[in-house]
Amino acid sequence: MTDAPEKTFTLTNDQTGESVKLPIVEGTYGPHCIDIRTLHKATGHFTLDPSFTATGSCKSRITYIDGDEGILLHRGYNIKELAAESSYLETCYLLLYGDLPKEQELKDFEDIITQHTMVHEQIKAVYQGFRRDAHPMAIMCGVVGTMAAFYHDSLDIWDPEQRRISAHRLIAKIPTLAAMAMKYSKGQPYVYPKNDLSFAANFLHMCFSVPAEEYIPTPALVRAMDRILILHADHEQNASTSTVRLAGSSQANPMACIASGITSLWGPSHGGANQAVLEMLDEIGHKDNIPEFLERAKDKSDPFKLMGFGHRVYKNFDPRAAVMKESCDEVLEELGINDPQLELAMELERIALNDPYFIDRKLFPNVDFYSGIILKAMGFPVEMFTVLFAVSRTAGWISQWKEMMEEPTLKIGRPRQLYTGPAERPYVPMSKRK
Repeated sequence: MTDAPEKTFTLTNDQTGESVKLPIVEGTYGPHCIDIRTLHKATGHFTLDPSFTATGSCKSRITYIDGDEGILLHRGYNIKELAAESSYLETCYLLLYGDLPKEQELKDFEDIITQHTMVHEQIKAVYQGFRRDAHPMAIMCGVVGTMAAFYHDSLDIWDPEQRRISAHRLIAKIPTLAAMAMKYSKGQPYVYPKNDLSFAANFLHMCFSVPAEEYIPTPALVRAMDRILILHADHEQNASTSTVRLAGSSQANPMACIASGITSLWGPSHGGANQAVLEMLDEIGHKDNIPEFLERAKDKSDPFKLMGFGHRVYKNFDPRAAVMKESCDEVLEELGINDPQLELAMELERIALNDPYFIDRKLFPNVDFYSGIILKAMGFPVEMFTVLFAVSRTAGWISQWKEMMEEPTLKIGRPRQLYTGPAERPYVPMSKRK
């Protein structure tokens, strides 16, 4: 039996007629990739792909997205099933280790994460160095990187056991650090983790309890928070994940790598989408103004954008949105909130979903539209929205970092460029410059 011939792609130079054959690499799903690693050596040329929108930067077994069909898989499992059936920590285990855990494996994993939720007491002093009105994401950038100064026993990136411990610590401690950032901005005392609560319930407790009054989240709120965490846990090679991988390729410690991901996530084009939804609602102002703003959204010459509708990756529908809408409806019904902004959001959703313009272009509400509404209803300040994104995405970041570190061919990332500046020219002394 002979092996199947290697599939190749032939690239021909129109000017010289020279050709080069490049291997075609096939994955489980999605477009095949042309392996261009030998292109420069064979032809003297690089490829140009600004923003890397047509370049595969790595092989990964973690997450697959089909934006045209509205599919999101983690290790082969559909996100809808995970959000409906699994917990966030079960999803974390899946991302880290490749398979859904058995009952005892999940219990052991939950116990390990619970044991790591407290942070070093001296980290409190780090918070005191920030202004009281500092943005929580600015605080998170600093304190997550600072963790490397407190946990020296898990920074050897070449030791599989230390990589494992670092992964557990980051998943467990970043919610605690995030809750501390929220408390610091409010001038309230920090709330320590409680080992008898689930991951999501514990996070809500740390954010909203005060010494004078215990906060007991309802099952609907806990379920909604758990779903928010699951639905944002990983999303393939987006900007922040690529940042984590690039930082990790330099052999930086995992705390520094995750801190770099947080800085990338902070950008409004990435992690600030659900905050932008509420800012848009503020701009619309009242339900009576919705038709006017929808017409503005249809006008390409108008700078107004309908935030929270459509998605850069999902060209059909966001598979996470249906699950998030279900939780949104549950939370609003349970809390019985009379909030004009939330009523405005629900009316905007109703009108847009029945407008032929948005239907034809498949501009449906995405996960950020509903998550922003849920978080506001829960009582989170808007500046915490991106922090919550970072809490969730930590599992994906550290799983992607771990996968990269286990690759035997790991090399430091080094993108190339097309230089378009001046050609070499003689130096002009100051006295002769005009």
